[in-house]
Amino acid sequence: MFQTIEIADFENLLKEKFSDKILSAETHYDVSVATIEHHSIKDVIVFLKEQGFTFLTSCHGMHFPDAKEKFGMVYHLHDMPRNLRIRLKTFTNHEPPTFPSLTDIFPSANWMEREAYDFFGFKFTGHPDLRRILNMDSLEGWPMRKEFPLEDQARFDKDDKMFGR
Repeated sequence: MFQTIEIADFENLLKEKFSDKILSAETHYDVSVATIEHHSIKDVIVFLKEQGFTFLTSCHGMHFPDAKEKFGMVYHLHDMPRNLRIRLKTFTNHEPPTFPSLTDIFPSANWMEREAYDFFGFKFTGHPDLRRILNMDSLEGWPMRKEFPLEDQARFDKDDKMFGR
């Protein structure tokens, strides 16, 4: 079972260094979670890597079209020797959504950021090779965004009543 940092320690660790850049810090399902100001996410991740969180488990995009901030990135960091994990979130409204690349800190972020670009259209400043990774280059749009059509709009041979719509 994973251990989490005590929430008070986690908040203190981040607020000591970044004070007003931490929008919230709490625990969800036994994982310490912090929401970080958009422009400070890379600085916070660099700091946490220096504190022992040397493994980027995953990073992925989010899209909330009706929310105050439409686009977000989630980063999961792991401290292997102490078996600790944390989740960091950051949000933006800019179109196209732009986030700093972590490839210079964690080389494994390369493909994860390419996936977020491929499915959500997120740009990553400083990424060495930002191009589609799973979808065809000819695909127009971003398939994981909520406004992307579920079906081919040119097909007339399907009866949507059969699919509960």
